[in-house]
Amino acid sequence: MTPVCVAAVQAVVARGDIAANVARHGLLARRAAGEGARLALFPELSLTGYEPALAAQLALRPDDVRLAPLRDAAASAGIVIVAGAPLANPDGKPHIAALTFHPDGRIDTYTKQYLHPGEETAFAAGSGGAAFDVAGSRIVLAVCVDITHAEHAAAAARDGAQLYAASVLVSVNGYAADAALLQGYAAAHRMPVLMANHGGATGGWEIAGRSALWNERGELVAAVPGDGECVLVAWHGGDGWCGRIVQ
Repeated sequence: MTPVCVAAVQAVVARGDIAANVARHGLLARRAAGEGARLALFPELSLTGYEPALAAQLALRPDDVRLAPLRDAAASAGIVIVAGAPLANPDGKPHIAALTFHPDGRIDTYTKQYLHPGEETAFAAGSGGAAFDVAGSRIVLAVCVDITHAEHAAAAARDGAQLYAASVLVSVNGYAADAALLQGYAAAHRMPVLMANHGGATGGWEIAGRSALWNERGELVAAVPGDGECVLVAWHGGDGWCGRIVQ
């Protein structure tokens, strides 16, 4: 594997406040870049919070002027930023999306393929998105419930993923099961897995935090011990993966 340094940003999100969240994302992405990271992965719907009732009015387009600070941060810090947002859908309800801001100005979209029961009232299922390159490593994204479908991770492995990057909202009660799934995918597919979870309450959920990285043997390399805002930085330097938590 090409040596790469990545970050799972465990953000605490302001409900529905896109401007405040964009500003905080930029600061945290720059902090990750200062630690050597070339990828900053944020949680599901990190730019708005998990707010299905507000999704239609908060839905964004990739070229929305309010996202310009993230494009600027990606370019100036030389880091790929993956942020979560409801994505405007001309065919109906918004998608749950991961927006990827590249240092060269490109913006890619990934739309969540599977919905949690009840999400269909506010969101439409998406179609996923293409893998992308970070410092010579192939990254495949997943958003939350996508990870509960084993075929999603298997398809990522067939696509040559060198990192399966999951933006999630995982509650205290759901953490053990979801972490076990991700650990299992890492081991079964020989594919490192990075998970970015929320750091504070959103959408009425009691959030677990505990963002983590598992290596290609399914071994836990680093994990945040609980909730709260922080950055998990992990890198592969030839002898395997290492990680640390930056408060």
